[in-house]
Parts: sequence; C-alpha cells; structure tokens
Amino acid sequence: MLTSERRARLLDDLARKGQIVAAQAALQFATSEDTIRRDLRELAAEGRLLRVHGGALPLSPTHRPLSDRQGLHSAAKTHLGRAAAALIAPGMTVIVDGGTTHLALVAAFPPDCAFTVVTHSPTIAASLENHARIDTILIGGRIMRHSMVALGPSTLAAYQGLRADLLFLGVTGLHPDAGLTTGDAEEAALKSALIRSAADCVVLATPDKIGAASPWQIAPASAMTCLVAQGARPDWLVPDCRFLPA
Repeated sequence: MLTSERRARLLDDLARKGQIVAAQAALQFATSEDTIRRDLRELAAEGRLLRVHGGALPLSPTHRPLSDRQGLHSAAKTHLGRAAAALIAPGMTVIVDGGTTHLALVAAFPPDCAFTVVTHSPTIAASLENHARIDTILIGGRIMRHSMVALGPSTLAAYQGLRADLLFLGVTGLHPDAGLTTGDAEEAALKSALIRSAADCVVLATPDKIGAASPWQIAPASAMTCLVAQGARPDWLVPDCRFLPA
C-alpha cells in the first residue's frame, strides 16, 4: 500500500471512529507502529489531526483569527445563542467568555432582563452597548489578538475573586476523552479558572467542535453542567450534564 493511500485511510478512520489507536492501526494495515506513528506525525504537521499518546484525535478546525471565524456556522450560532440566552434570569451574575458564538448569544439576550455580565473580551463588552439594563464589567489584561480577549496575571486575579451564577465558556474542541480544549496554554489556564469562579458552566458547541480536540485541555468534559448544541444528546455526555438542544 502506498503511503499516501494509507494516510488517506487513516484520516477516513479518524472521521468515522473519532480516534486512531496506533497499535490497532498497525494491525489493520499490516505494518509497524513506528510507521503509523510517522504517518500521524506527518499528518499532524499538515494540520490534519491532533497527536495524543498512543494515537490521534480529530483536530478542531477553529484555529483561525476572530475575523475569519465570524462567518462560520452563522445560522447554528444564532440557534445556539437563542437557546442559551433562555438560561439567564434577572439578577444573575454571568461570565461571558470571548468568541463569535458568544456574540450570537449576546444578540439573543433578553432586552428587558436586568443582570450583570463580566467579560474579559472587549468585543463582547462593546456588543452590550445597547443593553441598558445589563451592568457590564470588563476585566483587563494583555490582549491575545487571535481571540481578542484579555490574558495575564491581572485577568486571572480578577476572576479568582468572583463568584458568578453562570459561565458561558468558549472552547475550540469538545471530546469525550480530551475534554474541553483550546489552542493556547495561557488561555486554557484562564478558562479553567473561569470554571472555578461560576456555579454552572455552559458550553455552546457548533457541530465542528463536538468530537474534535485542541492541544490544551481546559477541564474534563464532566466540568460542563450544560451543553447547548444541535442534534441529539451525545451518548458520552455524563448524566449530570444538562443537554439543551438548539
């Protein structure tokens, strides 16, 4: 079998099964594990998958600048935002992470509901300009241009002193084994702190994020208390996690 053919079949298996186990793939293709690992290494370098110990996982396709992501899955984001906005009640303190899906969430905020939004995203804060009854608190820090969110020790310290009712957490991947993931180590650490600062963690996931993974884990999938997504409830979702179809 040609190397290109084997690698194409590996990608097909990854799309169907959601993971590649190197030892099993070596048996399937009657070759060595070293050969499969080399294939996976080359495919990872091409941005086709995420290598993990013993194999590979689907790589989240959302590693693009914020401006490039705004037009992706726009209809799905609108549906997710409308469904998630229904979770907000008057008087709540709500953390809103950065990301284009959360811009759709803000657009669906109930216009007459008075609550507080805490965010480290200048883009999210600016989008709340016309919501007169929403008290907006912007957390500062060094701006990460890829996501247009604040990061750094001062950002982290501000959230460590907060106790919020809801967190709308942005992720680039949601996988039963890899958990909640993102593409930057410092951002992953901040997102992990956000989970600890809120009573409930809500993830709005477009179809391209479910079953995919990014290099840095934020928390296990069990850290979510609510998943807002289209389609059927994932069979690997823990029983305690609420599923809100959009």
